[in-house]
This record gives sequence, structure tokens and C-alpha cells, in this order.
Amino acid sequence: MSKIAVRNVSKSFMSGKEILRDINFDVEEGEFICLLGPSGCGKTTLIRCIAGIEPTSSGEIFVAGKKVDGPGPERSVVFQNFALFPWLTVRKNVSFGLELAGKPKLEIGEIVLRVLKLVGLAHFMDSYPNELSGGMRQRLGIARALAVDPEIMLMDEPFGALDALTRSVLERQVISIWRETQKTILFVTQNIDEAIMLADRIHLFTSAPASVKDIFEPKYAQPRFYSEHPDLLDLRENIVSLFKEEMRN
Repeated sequence: MSKIAVRNVSKSFMSGKEILRDINFDVEEGEFICLLGPSGCGKTTLIRCIAGIEPTSSGEIFVAGKKVDGPGPERSVVFQNFALFPWLTVRKNVSFGLELAGKPKLEIGEIVLRVLKLVGLAHFMDSYPNELSGGMRQRLGIARALAVDPEIMLMDEPFGALDALTRSVLERQVISIWRETQKTILFVTQNIDEAIMLADRIHLFTSAPASVKDIFEPKYAQPRFYSEHPDLLDLRENIVSLFKEEMRN
């Protein structure tokens, strides 16, 4: 049984604009899958449907065999815009979901410390989001998602607003976190190099309405670097060519 199964999913907005068209794919437990496609093609909408935040217009999505009909504790979302509570400290941002779930205070403290250590923010527990850099805020978003121990991490262009150096550091860190936690990760990006570096499998989407144009499975263990594996440049050239086709559409 697939961890995530997307079956004939289409989505249209109330205006009548079609954004997703007949999408089908599976994600196995523990996989790191990248959804790659042009800006505005519908990747975020699909993630929101998988998260249960938005309904599909047709088709079905299953998580561990159960049909998605709303949000669930087995799925956490990491957003591009951080989505933090600016009036809460780092500690309280991470503990928020645990408190809502009614976890005991002692257990909450242990979990908060563990996940903040995992993302390298243990020394910033009493800081506020506006006192953190962009990269640190995104690490806080990841920690908050991890705290509730979801089976699936849905990451919607989490590094899209960051500079290249910070992005590179966080890409390596998210691979380290993935290996340590063995979560299933569905990662949205429009950055080809990021997808090649991170993914077990890359699903390349068409421009809107989005459908799966092609699927790629990069060789070598993550993180991957062109300097170590020059043949990955051939894969990059292939994806770039297909990507450009969609940019012209």
C-alpha cells in the first residue's frame, strides 16, 4: 500500500479556471519526492489538497489507504512564508501544536528540546521570530512541523524566498533530518538543481492546468553534487529542456 496515492485528481477554482488535471502518482513510505514545475502551475494547490486544506474537484487522495477528507495529524505542512506566530517565542511556536493536542507539560518540554536540537535552534528557545534570520525562521517552521511527529512532511517551496547560500545549507540539513527521522517527504520546488540534489524521484509538472509530464529518478545518494557526479548534468539538461517547453506554453 502506498503512503500517498493520488488518483485522477483535478481541481478548478470557482472562476472556472482549471489548475490541476487528472493527476496520478504514488509515494512510498520513507521516500523523498520532489514536485517540480513552473511557477503558478498548481503545485501548491496539489499540496494543499493532499494536506486536506482544499478539496479536489474530482478524483481522490489516499494516505495509508484512507481517503483524505480534511487535515490530519499524520500530515504536517511547511510553508514558504514560514507561517510562524510572531508574538510567541521559538519555544512556544514549537510547543503550540503539542499543547493543542493535550500533551503533558513534561513531554512537551522534551519534544521541543529534541526537535530544536535537530534543526540547530536549541540556543534560541527564548528568541522571537523577528530576531531570527530567514534561514533560522524556516528551520523553526520545520521544527514546528516535526514536533507533532507526523508520518508525512509536506514542504511547499520552503527555501524559495532564501538566498542561495542559505538555501544550500538548509537543503543539506533537511536531508540529514529526513535520514534521521525517516519521514515521508513531498517537497515542492521550481528549482531544478534543488530537485536533483534532494529527490528519490522527481515528478515534473506541466504548466497550468498541471499534469505529470515526466518522472525522473536521479542516481546516487542524497545530497548529490555535479562536481562529484558529472553525469547528472545530462539529467539536468533533459529536465531544463522539458521545463522550457512548459515555460513557453
